[in-house]
Amino acid sequence: MLTHLQIRDFAIIDAVEVELHDGLTVLTGETGAGKSILVDALQLAVGARAGTEVIRHDAARAEIAATFDLRAADPAVRGWLTEQSIEADDELVVRRVITREGKSRAYLNGQQVPIQGLREVGALLAEIHGQHEFQSLLKPAAQRRLLDAYAGSESLATALASLHRERLDRSSALTQLEDDARDRHDRLDLLRHMVGELDALGLQADELPALAAERSRLANTGRLAETARAALELLYDAETGSAQAQAARALGLLRQGATLDARLGDLLHGLDEAVGGLTEAGRGLTRYLDGLEADPTRQEQIEQRLAMIESLARKHRVAPGELPNKATELHAELARLDGVGQGLESLRAAVSAAVQAWQRCAEQLSAARQRAAKELGTAISARMQTLGMAGGRFEVALQPIAAEATLTTPAGLEDVEFLVSANAGQPPRPLARIASGGELSRLSLAVQVTLAGRSTRSDDAARPARLRTCMVFDEVDSGVGGAVAEIVGRELASLGRGTQVLCVTHLPQVAALADRHLRISKLTDGRTTRTQVTPLAGATRIEEVARMLGGIDITATAREHAAEMLEAGSRLSPSAPSGADTPAGGSARRSRGRAR
Repeated sequence: MLTHLQIRDFAIIDAVEVELHDGLTVLTGETGAGKSILVDALQLAVGARAGTEVIRHDAARAEIAATFDLRAADPAVRGWLTEQSIEADDELVVRRVITREGKSRAYLNGQQVPIQGLREVGALLAEIHGQHEFQSLLKPAAQRRLLDAYAGSESLATALASLHRERLDRSSALTQLEDDARDRHDRLDLLRHMVGELDALGLQADELPALAAERSRLANTGRLAETARAALELLYDAETGSAQAQAARALGLLRQGATLDARLGDLLHGLDEAVGGLTEAGRGLTRYLDGLEADPTRQEQIEQRLAMIESLARKHRVAPGELPNKATELHAELARLDGVGQGLESLRAAVSAAVQAWQRCAEQLSAARQRAAKELGTAISARMQTLGMAGGRFEVALQPIAAEATLTTPAGLEDVEFLVSANAGQPPRPLARIASGGELSRLSLAVQVTLAGRSTRSDDAARPARLRTCMVFDEVDSGVGGAVAEIVGRELASLGRGTQVLCVTHLPQVAALADRHLRISKLTDGRTTRTQVTPLAGATRIEEVARMLGGIDITATAREHAAEMLEAGSRLSPSAPSGADTPAGGSARRSRGRAR
């Protein structure tokens, strides 16, 4: 239930604060006073789209804050808040800010949330019906949703849409697998051949560098032998003047000198190691030359293997070193295609199961729609008789969809269409063909009140009552008057017994039946305009209803008539709390809004 609404720098409003209560509250005032602006602000608070044009002309931003009492709210509200980790006890403060830079921010109990999230929880907190609401009723999708809501089968419709997506996903996967299966045999033959070649090659990850090094050595055996012999000659084998012999001679001389001067002994260790190193190098070169020999057969083997590696690399369009990875990839594809037969049957079974699940859900939804369609038609037809459409008839037509067409729609087994006959003796026609705006408006009200009444019923065990939801009607009574206007008021007052109803109205018959009454007015000094919200009770309420009855010049007769209407309305509104016609019955802080 909405308990408090604060608006700053929105449209022509500078600052307005309104305290609200349960039951039926009407907002009245002269045309242009700003009644519908309050509704627009509430719509913004619960997630409606808005641009910078809603900001008062000399302000930097617009801000709306709405406080909701959660003690009797739809349990889905608390569930949603818990999922979003938003703390809330018995109160939820919704705040919306729009800046000149075009940024729009939303907060729930001080925690910033995406606008889409605000929209989701806002739909659970308030239902807003405008005077042009009938326009959405002309759309088939909206008609289908309204029937499902009346039937209490929204969860079935949601489940059906989910099953439809699952069915499409599985069917798409099956189509892809069947395409693979058609080319499977040819691809398998090719894969087995390619995998066989790569397996026969058996290239190891570190083999290619080793082969390259061995090929280089075998191709240069003569040059390597010549180099090694020359080095051996210089280091060790020369008859005179080899490095090893010269170093050994120098070592002998130093040893003799060290007996005469100990300082020469410090050089002996390093020279001794050098002589040993030269000797070992000579022996190593000797072993290298003994093992170095040309091997034309091995050289040919290496050349052939490298040629095969390069050939397969070109065939698979990869670098030679990537062939082991390519072999792994082709093995995986071969295994997948080998399992296509089994996977195909499994996926076909999954698609069949998805189709059957969708069909079962669609049949349940269809049965719920069939039951609700007749009941909804009867209920709205009955209300039409009291709303100036005597003899009118409302029907909900369900047209079966061809079996093949259900594959492309998540909506179910039938199309839903609202049919209306506004006058007795005329056949029902699609709602979109009703020409009279007044008839459409009244019919819209009949639909809204019927659906709203259904949503707040507590006698249906399958449909929990949505107590204390804020329902807003913005001049939906436009175009009606007289006895019909009183019927409209009674319908709205009846709704107020089960939930909170806010109604912007020009009809005194509706205003007289309200539990509480707020007047919206504008005061101007010629330079600025102040918007004021005033709770009415007693004489002030009589005066406002008299103004609605009599216009500018309010006569004593109009005041008497207004008092009689309010007295009669109090008898027809058992939900009205004591003190409804006293200052304690409703409150608003007188607030100022400026417009230039």
